Amino acid sequence: MTSTVVYNGELRTTCTHLRSANSFETDAPVDNNGKGERFSPTDLMATSLATCMITVMSIKARTMGFDLTGVKIDVLKIMKADPRRVSGIELTFHIPDTLLNTDEKTKTILKNTGLTCPVALSVHPDIEQKVNWGKWS
Repeated sequence: MTSTVVYNGELRTTCTHLRSANSFETDAPVDNNGKGERFSPTDLMATSLATCMITVMSIKARTMGFDLTGVKIDVLKIMKADPRRVSGIELTFHIPDTLLNTDEKTKTILKNTGLTCPVALSVHPDIEQKVNWGKWS
């Protein structure tokens, strides 16, 4: 097993990663009867795309002899009603100045690595994925 999820009442859960025992709570969003004080399940879905992209990009960068430490990604989740679901995820990369001189070939390799990460390939095709590479555009 990967994790356990326990419902705590009040539209909250505790999620525990079994291998590390690390845990976090989720909360329903304000617009869906919750308090919005924690990540919602759909927030986690959108955020998973960003974490997967930067993780596989960092693995690739390491094999190429450099480090992506300091890259920041802003995540925007777009919801749709009837049925209520995620309809889009927009990611905006903020590249540190130390990585601005990265050559075009390396940028292309890293971008393609991110765009083909396991989460990106697992998200339903009806969910639009937009990526703004910021200073790497």
